[in-house]
Amino acid sequence: MKMKNLDTAQRKTNLSLRKIIDNSLFSNVIMVLIILNAIVLGMETYPNITSSFGNSLRTIDHLLLWVFVVELFLRFIAYRKDFFREPWMIFDMIVVGIAFMPAHEAFSVLRAARVLRVLRLVSIFPSLRRVIEGLINAIPGIGSIGAILIIIMYVFSVMATKLYGLSFPDWFGSLHASFFSLFQIMTLEGWPDIVRTVMKTYPNAWIFFVIYILVATFSILNLFIAVIVDAMQKRQEFEEIEGVDPLKAIAVELKELNYKIEQLKK
Repeated sequence: MKMKNLDTAQRKTNLSLRKIIDNSLFSNVIMVLIILNAIVLGMETYPNITSSFGNSLRTIDHLLLWVFVVELFLRFIAYRKDFFREPWMIFDMIVVGIAFMPAHEAFSVLRAARVLRVLRLVSIFPSLRRVIEGLINAIPGIGSIGAILIIIMYVFSVMATKLYGLSFPDWFGSLHASFFSLFQIMTLEGWPDIVRTVMKTYPNAWIFFVIYILVATFSILNLFIAVIVDAMQKRQEFEEIEGVDPLKAIAVELKELNYKIEQLKK
């Protein structure tokens, strides 16, 4: 009996904690603290501010860190096994754990990753969450298009190395140099300078680069955008279907059927 009473009391405690944690006020407070933590970390990047308020900023950062630790502990008590089934909770736990890394040069990059905690804001806003879920759903399509892009870039890199490598070794002297130069051209960043310089030695080089830009930039990159947009639209349609009340949907269909029957009778 005592064990049953303990289990009942524990379940009530867990339910009470879940109600507090799932409350919008609690989520809003955590959201404000996350933004405040991001602002503090951003201010630490300015030497003038750090020299004047460095100790205060570090104190605020440590206090916020312990608040987040308490929040995680409460979530773990409330959800127990379900805690490790929620990806955002696991991500949050990892980021908080990174903050406890020793202040050593080897861990400086990991400690700088504390600002990744701002990404928790994505889970709070449904519109942002929909974008992330759409991107995740688009990964198979993006992977296939990415493979095609790599193959195309590899082919053009080999061709560029053979055609222009001797005259322009800095840009096309090797496979990896050509790959990097063509990647820069694909982004349309400074490509006229490269192409015009090459055309002084090879007047017909514009044919090669125009074909490459048409294939790599205007075709393949637009396919990336199309796949991502399609995945987001499908996700939104799925959420709309999930959000429809089945009884209301049946009622609407019955009204439409009645209207059609009345029209047939006339």
